[in-house]
Amino acid sequence: MNGAESLVRSLIASGVDTCFTNPGTSEMHFVAALDHVPGMRSVLCLFEGVATGAADGYWRMARKPSCTLLHLGPGLANGLANLHNAKKAASGIVNIVGEHAETHRELDAPLMSDIPGLARPMSAWVHTSESAADVGEAGALSVQAASTGAGKVATLILPSDTAWTDGASVHEAGPVPARALPEADKVAEAAAALGGADTLLLLGGEALSVENLERAGRIAAKTGCHLLSEWSNARMERGAGRVVVDRIPYPIDLALKRLEPYRRIVLLGARAPIGFFAYPGKPAVLTAEGTEIVELANVDADLTAALDALVAATDAAGIEPAHVAAREVPPVPSGPITHESMAQAIAATLPEGAIVVDESVTTGRGFASWTKGAEPHTWLNNLGGSIGYGMPVAIGCAVACPDRPVLALTGDGSAMYTVQSLWTMAREELNVTVVIFANRSYQILRGELTNVGVQNPGPRAVDMLSLDRPVIDWVQLARGMGVEAVRVEEAGDMAKAIDTGLDHKGPYLVEVVC
Repeated sequence: MNGAESLVRSLIASGVDTCFTNPGTSEMHFVAALDHVPGMRSVLCLFEGVATGAADGYWRMARKPSCTLLHLGPGLANGLANLHNAKKAASGIVNIVGEHAETHRELDAPLMSDIPGLARPMSAWVHTSESAADVGEAGALSVQAASTGAGKVATLILPSDTAWTDGASVHEAGPVPARALPEADKVAEAAAALGGADTLLLLGGEALSVENLERAGRIAAKTGCHLLSEWSNARMERGAGRVVVDRIPYPIDLALKRLEPYRRIVLLGARAPIGFFAYPGKPAVLTAEGTEIVELANVDADLTAALDALVAATDAAGIEPAHVAAREVPPVPSGPITHESMAQAIAATLPEGAIVVDESVTTGRGFASWTKGAEPHTWLNNLGGSIGYGMPVAIGCAVACPDRPVLALTGDGSAMYTVQSLWTMAREELNVTVVIFANRSYQILRGELTNVGVQNPGPRAVDMLSLDRPVIDWVQLARGMGVEAVRVEEAGDMAKAIDTGLDHKGPYLVEVVC
């Protein structure tokens, strides 16, 4: 058995059954192993950032790692932006990167690069196999590393000679270290901190599951504290019958205003609130001066155990949860496309069990209030801020949950970063409805230009943030990659098109001219 086969067999034995791949010459023995070893689904992506983003989405919904297969340092470099997003989302990924054979590395070949140096900033674990005998065990260790805590990026570098050499063996991942339990003194401190409308329980990570939201709702009902989440969340369960948790606003002035009343904040799977960027004359820390911050548990801890302990400490076990959303589905809108009518169209058409991958950036900031009472659904945000995340993550969600409809909301500027995703959606016949908000600009950057103090920008500055010369034809782009598509310019047509997409077998794209 050669190293490549031992790696594939070790991954399968360790529970990894999906590979998002963009291989090259150095990875051909791994490709061959995928061909004759049963049990691994291979999903071809035409850009490495699609593969890494898909692996991120897969983890968020399947709660187990998939693997990537990338070609040498440049291939890894192409995938780094979405590995950054995955790291920030605490997604577990086995990131396999091919490398030259040892004898070829000495020659400084054209594709030679520092792969470990590229991988380390986005990875919690990096390993280079040095022999075929090492590969199977390294594969098992990479799965274990990826599954640690809330989830980690584990990068395994596979030199081609270790892949083609015989003498390898199969290994299975060992048990994952137990997640940290809450400390009794921290639980007591957190319980003492919560009481009244000037206190906040700030949630993130797995604290936003259905069951944990219910626990948080009981605490809120008992103590009178408020509930919020971070601006971006890896996965939040929402909709009718679930505890509503608003997000801290993205715009810094709104965030400062929203957080100003709180004098004590308990962190549970969340970080202390900071601004997305630095702005002249504005604070980076979003909490009011003198606010007491208590970190009960970070994202890697056992958040269910922490919430159970906090429920017990606040005597909230028998309390009905506060802030449970009533079912409230708006009528299908009509008339012109506005931010409000777009939100209404999404809320009116969202089916039960839908997975919403949100990269709507500026367009979607008002969607949360309209959809809080919609049919129960799952909402995913971009925690890392690197655009081009939405459509790749939607691929991973659809592969992980083939029986659930996926709705990918993205701006036209963001979508162009990973437009190759459409081809993979078509090839795999994935049930993804892509909604492109075509405002024909980097609208968020127009706002940021003002936020950093640039007043009255001139035509060249504005031109660098515009996407209207030429106008991108999303319908033609989608059809060229095998995805049915329609353009809409009216709110009722938008709702109708989303309905069509959700009922459609395979991918469907809706271009919303806004």
